[in-house]
Amino acid sequence: MLVVGLTGGIATGKSTVSSILKSRQVPVIDADVLAREVVQPGTKGLSQIVAYFGSEVLLPDATLDRKKLGAIIFNNEAKRKKLNSIIHPAVSRAILFNVFWCWLRGKKLCVVDVPLLIEGGLWKWMGKVVVVYCSADIQLQRLMKRDNSSREDALARLNSQLPIAQKVEYADIVVDNSGSLEDLKQQIHSCLVKLERKAGWSWRLSWICPPFALISALWTLGWRSVKRSRRRSRRPLEGI
Repeated sequence: MLVVGLTGGIATGKSTVSSILKSRQVPVIDADVLAREVVQPGTKGLSQIVAYFGSEVLLPDATLDRKKLGAIIFNNEAKRKKLNSIIHPAVSRAILFNVFWCWLRGKKLCVVDVPLLIEGGLWKWMGKVVVVYCSADIQLQRLMKRDNSSREDALARLNSQLPIAQKVEYADIVVDNSGSLEDLKQQIHSCLVKLERKAGWSWRLSWICPPFALISALWTLGWRSVKRSRRRSRRPLEGI
């Protein structure tokens, strides 16, 4: 099974791409959804958060008060790192479980939708990386329109994140969402054709024979790690 990492920048349209993939019956594992699930009442993640930050981060119904927690970690790097050390491993385990579940169901490929795929290092574990891109000017205008924010506030949010141009350097496939929705759908169709071709026939053998799946995954990750390190220094980007 081919595991595809999907990422992008704020207001580049990653969520739209994810929704279109789901509408085409492609299994999509949403890291944002998992991040909420791993801190639900009764979970180990929430217990660890309460143990460190105190019960004041809970709402009356015992769910996490995200707004209050956000205020606590704002401009506090130590507490932010502590929160990440709780949530990120839990989300990674949940992603792994969902990938395994897709494999058990005999899926040819699955997409892992992670906003911080590059920053968190999860891109290293993906068979392919797809980055949803648009120009910096379009990204800024979309963000201002979406959040009804000023140019200064929108720029501040963009500048606090890894630039989309740097994320593109990690991409195997770039989906350029600078145009219309119809154009985006056509690009996604082409993207799926490429990914299904990459998955080939060996995914059936991997499903039938788990040892082959493990060996194939390790070989793919190792070889692609070498290729990516070479390509990032000298390649033209692959578009669709």
